[in-house]
Amino acid sequence: MVVVAQTTRQPGGATALPKGFRGAELGWPQLRRIPHPPRRVPLLGDVLGVRPRTPIQDSMRIGAGLGPIFRRKAFGKEIVFVWGARLAGELADEARFAKHVGLGVANLRPMAGDGLFTAYNHEPNWQLAHDILAPGFSRDAMAGYHPLMLDAAGQLTDRWDAEAAAGRAVDVPGDMTKLTLETIARTGFGHDFGSFERTRPHPFVTAMVGTLSYAQRRNVVPPALAPVLLRGAERRNAADMAYLNRTVDEVVAARRAADASGAHGDLLDRMLEVAHPETGERLSAENIRRQVITFLVAGHETTSGALSFALHYLARDPGVLARARDEVDQVWGDAAPPAYEQVAKLRYVRRVLDESLRLWPTAPAFSREARDDTVLGGVHPMRRGAWAVVLAALLHRDPEVWGERPEEFDPDRFAPAAVRSRPAHVFKPFGTGARACIGRQFALHEATLVLALLLRRYDLRPEPDYRLRVGERLTLMPRGLRLRLTRRGVPGPSDGYARGA
Repeated sequence: MVVVAQTTRQPGGATALPKGFRGAELGWPQLRRIPHPPRRVPLLGDVLGVRPRTPIQDSMRIGAGLGPIFRRKAFGKEIVFVWGARLAGELADEARFAKHVGLGVANLRPMAGDGLFTAYNHEPNWQLAHDILAPGFSRDAMAGYHPLMLDAAGQLTDRWDAEAAAGRAVDVPGDMTKLTLETIARTGFGHDFGSFERTRPHPFVTAMVGTLSYAQRRNVVPPALAPVLLRGAERRNAADMAYLNRTVDEVVAARRAADASGAHGDLLDRMLEVAHPETGERLSAENIRRQVITFLVAGHETTSGALSFALHYLARDPGVLARARDEVDQVWGDAAPPAYEQVAKLRYVRRVLDESLRLWPTAPAFSREARDDTVLGGVHPMRRGAWAVVLAALLHRDPEVWGERPEEFDPDRFAPAAVRSRPAHVFKPFGTGARACIGRQFALHEATLVLALLLRRYDLRPEPDYRLRVGERLTLMPRGLRLRLTRRGVPGPSDGYARGA
């Protein structure tokens, strides 16, 4: 059975939104109008044929058959999903809808609390942190991060040079994870995890993957059975969270102990030293910890997946690979290190990245809730607080927008004329509205830079028997992706320039 959430009265007599999980039956008066999978099992719900480890891909398959709005029920939890472009456009309207901290994101709150990604809309620390940290993603700040991004890329190419010389295939998701963790740690917090000096993932990555996987499992395990089925996993998750907290506390303590003359001007300095420009309020020590964890996790997990998918598609499409490589050679040449301004000139490489994010947005869904009573699509009434999951991975495949073959990889979908012909709300790999990803430009600059550096340096060849398999741990990542490399003989980061030579 679904536990009915309790409501309270706010000052002035207004009814506050129910706390805890709000099932769709609470907010959608005409829920019966929304289709659901056939063969619904009493008590259990829509569980036939589903795979607990791939709920996003299950929802994509189910939604493709049921239409642009559908619902799923499992163990008493009824959830509405939307993927049709027209309905998603309504949900993107900030006047009518706001971010909803959905089930999967809420499961991360024990780790990230009221960090930027996991904060509820009413929590004041979200706006405080956003206003303090937004200048950390300005153009000037990004230009300052660029040399550190080059340095981390140099460590990656050192490793890939050795693997290529030995004739070994490279572990793409593993190495992209190391790269993006080092990049966000150094640019944002002045910390070096030493990822490329390790033969196994850094314990921070292991703990992070553990917490993400645990949050995903919480989504698909019946609440009544969770204390039994997840007893061991809960203990491991507690240990993982303790490690994440301890690591971040050490990073912050080291910065606090440093001489003031050694200021970095990075995100951590802003968290520790900058007050809100209007109120003078500062972030608390607890919130700083939550923000650091948020940036370290979100700032590398999604970017590593985006790079991995892009490299998979490049290696599989010789025509796209050649065109992207030719652009890099033409724009950058073979002389000095690429300057910050030069990355934006790689327009086709950026299209490759966008098309990869279209097919597999590494943050594959986001949730929206009604600010007031409304009607979605002129058909489906929603009470204030009613919410739906926007399935971006399927929105990005809506044939009404993307044509009859939306599964095909085609970077020219993002040519300027094609982009102008589409509504903005149909491509949402970073969420939408005021709560969209604050680090979007950081991630796009980093990923475009890295793809270009690798294209300039290597020929990429896929393993002949590999077929794309997508792993899910709230974010999406290719599983088992390995590529073979040969050096192109063109100077790159390890030839002396990436580290200041």
